[in-house]
Amino acid sequence: MTTFSVRKFLAAAVVAACLPLMPHMASAAPAAANLPDFTDLVDKVGPAVVNIRTTTRVSNSGARGGLPPGMDDGDMSEFFRRFFGIPLPQSPQSPGSPGSPRGGDNGGSGSGGSQDSPDNGDTEQNSGVGSGFILSADGYVMTNAHVVDDADTIYVTLTDKREFKAKLIGVDDRTDVAVVKISAANLPTITIGDSNKVRVGEWVVAIGSPFGLENTVTAGIVSAKGRDTGDYLPFIQTDVAVNPGNSGGPLINMQGEVIGINSQIYSRTGGFMGISFAIPIDEAMRVADQLKASGKVVRGRIAVAIGEVTKDVADSLGLPKAQGALVSSVEPGGPADKAGVQPGDIILKFNGHSVDTATDLPRMVGDTKPGTKSTVTIWRKGQTRDLPVTIAEMQPDKTTKVDDKKPPVPKQRATNGLGLAVSDIPADQMKALKLHNGVQIDAVDGPAVRVGLQKGDIVLRVGDTDITSAKQFDDLTSHLDPQKMVALLVRRGENTQFVPIRPRSAQK
Repeated sequence: MTTFSVRKFLAAAVVAACLPLMPHMASAAPAAANLPDFTDLVDKVGPAVVNIRTTTRVSNSGARGGLPPGMDDGDMSEFFRRFFGIPLPQSPQSPGSPGSPRGGDNGGSGSGGSQDSPDNGDTEQNSGVGSGFILSADGYVMTNAHVVDDADTIYVTLTDKREFKAKLIGVDDRTDVAVVKISAANLPTITIGDSNKVRVGEWVVAIGSPFGLENTVTAGIVSAKGRDTGDYLPFIQTDVAVNPGNSGGPLINMQGEVIGINSQIYSRTGGFMGISFAIPIDEAMRVADQLKASGKVVRGRIAVAIGEVTKDVADSLGLPKAQGALVSSVEPGGPADKAGVQPGDIILKFNGHSVDTATDLPRMVGDTKPGTKSTVTIWRKGQTRDLPVTIAEMQPDKTTKVDDKKPPVPKQRATNGLGLAVSDIPADQMKALKLHNGVQIDAVDGPAVRVGLQKGDIVLRVGDTDITSAKQFDDLTSHLDPQKMVALLVRRGENTQFVPIRPRSAQK
């Protein structure tokens, strides 16, 4: 009886405890129903996304192309089965494979590797696979430059399985954008969106051909905007699954508009690890318009090397906030040199537009037509100055010869509060380096070591004061406030940058 009563009480308690949860559980059901549904979006955009495969001509030497020495198709099948859990995607050249080249109307290609003339001694070998999307109904297709690099032949396959041999219109390596053209009409097209309106956290979709698997859809959110990866453009960062073969495919918002081109992934394995990058569509379309018009992209330049302005540099130079582009070197005779720009200047504005980060400046200058008279606003020694500059046309990068001549061994002296021993630079060396002032670092310790200064670096300026001699440097640095950061303008090799450093307290 007692046992039954206890059980009856516990059962009633369990029921009572569950009752308050039921309204919450009921309210959670609509939330699950509100998860995004991508089906209509994929139906709308999918037909305008294409598969791109490239081939190169190789000499028939008896070896199987495309595989490392000692590997055959069996080895590759085992690799894909073990690491990806899928069978080896069939080569478009394999007889009877779903992607094998086949004849078609409207410019469709019917030629493949196995169908080349046997008397020319060459075969067509697959060299890459990627994705793209149709820009116009008459056959212009956008993709990544690295997808079509070094290709002898480019094949574009539509979702209806028609395959076309494409003509390369133009590539731009700096932005990794390429445009190809197929001979077709009335093609489905994609709607171009506005990448400036992209918001962090919004849902996005990628469609492409990862590992050659056509018409694959993945979804995620925008993780960050304006991500600087060291390239010419700031990228849109997402957590959408992007893998080799997705390159060149569209990144699509919930309105069915393309807002970016999937271009890069961050990976330690070669596969997706949760971070992918897309080229903003606004920048890509500017490039595509030039490629369609002339087959190349013309950009402006002012011939400077730049770096980021850190908070420590901004604080030590009296800048209200960390912004702008720090000029590390100026090409002799270039537009910036003629305008009076100097290493150590910080470019705050270009044609009145704020330069918030260093990566903003190359885009602003690059989008300016060569020959245009422009204005750069710089920060130098606590003051802003407007300098007129005439934009030149960007040329291929030049290699700089390194001077192997070793400087003479200077006399060492006791280091100061910065942990530096410096000496005067001989006049002939000063002339060879094209310097008007500066002292050479002979030894480093303490604070100087911690900020990365090295023997052989040249100190051009301390704060806003140009350094003309070792004695002046020692006098100036002998009474620095250890509670305040000081910025040294330092040249190393061909580059010049500010190095913030906090002096150590005077030793008794």
